Amino acid sequence: MDTTITGQELAEFVRRAEEAAEAYVQGDMGRYLDHVQHAEGFTLLPPYGGPPGRHQERSAELASWQSPFRDGEARLEHVESHAWGDTLVLAMIERQHGRMGELPDQNLSLRVTHVYRRDGSDWQLVHRHADPLVQTMELPELTTLLRR
Repeated sequence: MDTTITGQELAEFVRRAEEAAEAYVQGDMGRYLDHVQHAEGFTLLPPYGGPPGRHQERSAELASWQSPFRDGEARLEHVESHAWGDTLVLAMIERQHGRMGELPDQNLSLRVTHVYRRDGSDWQLVHRHADPLVQTMELPELTTLLRR
């Protein structure tokens, strides 16, 4: 990590990301949006796969979204950060659980990469990639997944 962001600023960033993740798995989009500002043109590679999404007004979309998540808890495992100029990349594992719809409480942990761009005195989330591959899989499992 270079000197464009201090250790204290990084710790605050990770804390905000953790609070945002917890709000998300609790279904509290208002509190989530208190911690995350999405850039215009935000891209999302969702954990369930498929094509990337590009969102011009992601915050407005989420503010009116009826979340299927509730009763969740989240803790972030900060893996790595890279900062240069007005860009920050965080690699994390969101260790989380909660309920989705009528399903019972379950593990919802994800490997996550966030890319932020400085906008004045704050930072906007430009890109999020999340996948459920938190547990290591053996090569035969991977090749089976890749053949789908």
